[in-house]
Amino acid sequence: MPTHDTRVILAAANLRDLGGIRIADGRRVRTGLLFRAGHLSDLNETDASTVAGLGLRTVVDLRRPSEIESRPHPELGVTDVLHCQVSSDDNEFAVVANLLGDTAHQVDGPGMVEDYFRRNLTDRLDAYRPVFHLATDPDRLPLLFNCTAGKDRTGFVAGILLRLLGVDADTAMADYLLSNEVRRHWIVEREEQHRLVIAKRLGVGSSEVNDDQLTALRSLLWCQAPFLEASFQAVTDTWGTWDAFRRDGLSIDDDRFGAFTEKLLT
Repeated sequence: MPTHDTRVILAAANLRDLGGIRIADGRRVRTGLLFRAGHLSDLNETDASTVAGLGLRTVVDLRRPSEIESRPHPELGVTDVLHCQVSSDDNEFAVVANLLGDTAHQVDGPGMVEDYFRRNLTDRLDAYRPVFHLATDPDRLPLLFNCTAGKDRTGFVAGILLRLLGVDADTAMADYLLSNEVRRHWIVEREEQHRLVIAKRLGVGSSEVNDDQLTALRSLLWCQAPFLEASFQAVTDTWGTWDAFRRDGLSIDDDRFGAFTEKLLT
């Protein structure tokens, strides 16, 4: 658990501050203005007090209605909680999950998740565009965006925002991969549970289940660099530059973005 990383506020919710990250021109993202997280439904009283103390003005919830119903937000004293559903019930993650126990079909989990991240730019940008408009509105800060695990939809939004701000690809990737450390204990537990399920189905000991049989599951549990790289590549393949993507893909003009960076960067 990366307790040494001061940006991690609540590991149990994969909640962290994007503040402190350095951009290419030497400036940094101000702390206390832009946060990313997983679901917040399991906060205890102390953790809820911590979140309330962030002084959030806006929460942008990226989840589907069924997810929100099963894990509703607690009362956090936030001015606005806005729901921006960005994926359907039959998205690539759902397809991989539904095929995990199907021995009759081979599923390319990593390939499908990589395609998911790519298609966020090529097929789902209309769903994400409102999210980026909200997240770059200086009057909405402090703002938190979240999904269920805080790693895929949230990781995509964070990665794109950081690149738009001028953060280099390696630093943006490091923030994305940090979710692996924050959630490592939970992930390893789920891996072992699945290994036991496979062993029981095959009638063998769990030690006889090889890692290849966990590949599809691991594509759902772990952040992997090729996933976010697929999104970054889709931006440059389609728009050429990040500024062109901001202006033409997201319809965020220079004046609007300038007001955002003036408030966010120091």
